[in-house]
Amino acid sequence: MTGEDVLEILAALEEFDVRIGGGWGVDALVGTQTRPHGDLDLMHREEQEPRVLEALTALGFTETLSWRPVRFVLSDPAGREIDLHPLRYAEDGSAEQSSLTPGEPFHYPASCFVTGTVLGTKVRCLSVEQQLFFHQGYEPREQDVHDLALLRGKLGGHGV
Repeated sequence: MTGEDVLEILAALEEFDVRIGGGWGVDALVGTQTRPHGDLDLMHREEQEPRVLEALTALGFTETLSWRPVRFVLSDPAGREIDLHPLRYAEDGSAEQSSLTPGEPFHYPASCFVTGTVLGTKVRCLSVEQQLFFHQGYEPREQDVHDLALLRGKLGGHGV
């Protein structure tokens, strides 16, 4: 997944409230691509999902994995993958996402929805703090260690 791919996908989803997470979200916060990415993690409004899927289908994406309601993956013939995470928003701007543990959703405070840049283009993404929160509770892979170092650097070495 290249920066150009990210911008193409975001352009197709411009009318929707989508946010970049995962590795591309970290790179958006840093403002430059720091490592190769196998996929693009996107958070979207659950109620916009049918139209989001329609827009991505027009780009050649089809669903290849479903862990609904937690997440699902779309792939295209070129091998690009998008990991979609449906969010339910509250009136205060916060959101939650279902988890594999019933009754224990993932929480997104309103303050975690920020902006970054991909190839000099402003994009909506998740905050440093939210990214750090999502990197807890599992043994980090090599790319996670890389991302955590970048995130902690954005906080001046402080944080999770």
